[in-house]
Formats: sequence, structure tokens, C-alpha cells
Amino acid sequence: MSTVAAYAAPAPKAPLERTTIERRAVGAHDVLIDIKYAGICHSDIHQVNEGWFEGIFPMVPGHEIAGVVAEVGSEVTKYAVGDRVGVGCMVDSCRECEFCLRGLEQYCANGNTMTYNALDRNGEVTYGGYSKQIVVDENYVVRIPDSLPLDVAAPLLCAGITLYSPLRHWNVGPGKKVAIVGLGGLGHMGVKIARALGAEVTVLSQSLRKKDDGLKLGAHDYRATNDPATFTELAGKFDVIVSTVSAPLDFSAYLGLLGTEGALVNVGAPEEPVSVNLFALLGGRKTIAGSMIGGIAETQEMLDFCAEHGLGAEIELIDAGQINVAYDRVQSSDVRYRFVIDTATI
Repeated sequence: MSTVAAYAAPAPKAPLERTTIERRAVGAHDVLIDIKYAGICHSDIHQVNEGWFEGIFPMVPGHEIAGVVAEVGSEVTKYAVGDRVGVGCMVDSCRECEFCLRGLEQYCANGNTMTYNALDRNGEVTYGGYSKQIVVDENYVVRIPDSLPLDVAAPLLCAGITLYSPLRHWNVGPGKKVAIVGLGGLGHMGVKIARALGAEVTVLSQSLRKKDDGLKLGAHDYRATNDPATFTELAGKFDVIVSTVSAPLDFSAYLGLLGTEGALVNVGAPEEPVSVNLFALLGGRKTIAGSMIGGIAETQEMLDFCAEHGLGAEIELIDAGQINVAYDRVQSSDVRYRFVIDTATI
């Protein structure tokens, strides 16, 4: 065991504060990582606030982790001290079910182990990346290519893979017309990745406030959803729409933007239930779908793709003492486009 400095929420909805946590000893297949940067994901805020489900406190959030290997276990074969690595939203899974064997550990039939706010296979609480170090099984660690700076790579471990996975699954590429709903931490990576895949990309946002940003990031078009004309002018246009927002949408209206056999894919997770008029689905054999992160192999594929195309997150680097202010700003949509903690300041 080792004692590590971290930032934790001591109770639901409480401000995060500096503390110490215990990390397990490095096992035979483990990698000890000196965390250099940790992204702040909106899901961190949902979990600290128990917006989705009951939490385990004290809670150390953070599942967008970039760092350097400091120690390896005796049987580790994939990594060596000094390697640049990342950890995303999960740190274990059963490794035996149909989905784990297919490289879909995110859908593990027996439940994967999330990076924080979870219990591991030994019943110990997991703590995330708002900390100095983390110990992770080598099979749940990914390599960050040398051409990606660690600070802009950190958000790729959640925001990047959360968009890459559905875009690849729904075969987004040349000739496809894609809409990204919301230009935030997730959405801005969706624009970059969809454009790099060769698709025609449109951003659908509440207003035109971020239009210049969206076009610079690679969007071909940018439309305001508070303008009713958007839903008439773009009716039937898109093959795939990816919604990144965590607020309920008028699904019937957005389904009207899909062409026949199009898919509306949700990666944002509103805290409230949503409803849909099924007739909006029936007429064009349309689909409402959901998608989580990717598996470990796909996450590595995403990082390699981003390195090849020079894609990193647009970030605002902060000191650890600014975490609570950053949480407030995320909830006010006042970030362009991802806060990243310099963990040297913890």
C-alpha cells in the first residue's frame, strides 16, 4: 500500500478538497502510473452530485488520466518504466463473458469495474484520476503515442472514445452526413473525429454562440436548434446524429432530421427520463440508440487515429485548487472545451 495525495468529494454535492488515499501495492500484472493530467468530465459532476445513482464517499473522480509509468509488476509485458500511458473509464472486467472476449469490455455481462465510485473484484473502493498516482492492471492501460501531448490526450480517454466508438460502429465516413448535437467537451471531439473520418459534419447547438469555433474545429455547417427553421431546412438530411447533451431533447423533432434508416445515437445521459412518439421512428425505419465508451483495443485504436490526424482536445489547464470553480463553470457551459487538471498542483 502507498499513500497518495488526491482531491475528493467528502459527501454528496460537497466541494472537493485535498486529502490522501491508499493505493494498493503493485501486483504482478499491475502498472503504477504517475498521473500528469486528469480531465474533468461532466459525468464526474453527475456522480459527485448523485445525479444518476448513489455514490461511494469520499469520492475521488477522474477517468481521463494521462501519465507516465513509474513501476511495473514482475509479470508485466506490455509496458516499461517511462512509457506514456492513459487510463479511461474502467480498470477491470470479468474477462470471460462474450463481450469481454469480443473486446467490448465496456459492456461486460458481469459488470466492469469503473475507475472510480465503484468496488473492485476484491471489494475495495476505486479512486480516480484527481490524484498523484494510480495502480492499474496492464490490460486496462493504453499507450499514448509520442506525438500527442499528455495534457490534450487526457480527455481522449473518455470524450474521445465516447465519440469515436459510435462513429465507427455506425460506419461514419466519406459520403455520410453526420450531425453532432452540442458543442461541449464531448461534442467538439465528435466534430474533429467525424471530419477526420471523411464525413460531412453539422453541429446542432442551442444557439450560434459557438459557430466560429465549430467551423474552425472542422464542421461544414452549424445550425441553431432554437430556430424552428433548422428542423424544416434539414429534415431528412442526416445518416447519423450523435447527441452529446445531458438534457432531455424533443426526440421526435430530431428524428425528423434523419433520413430513412438513420440512427440517433445518445452518448449524453440526462438525469431525467425521456419520451418519444414512436411514429417518428416507424416511417423511415429509424433507430434511437445508445453508446458508451469503447473497449480497450478500440480505445487504443482511437488514440492512434487521433495521433495520425493530429487530434487532441481543446483544453483549459487548471490547478487542482480550481476544481470547484471548474465544476461550476462546466454546469454553466463556460468552458472551451475541456478542463484538465495539472496534477503536479495536487
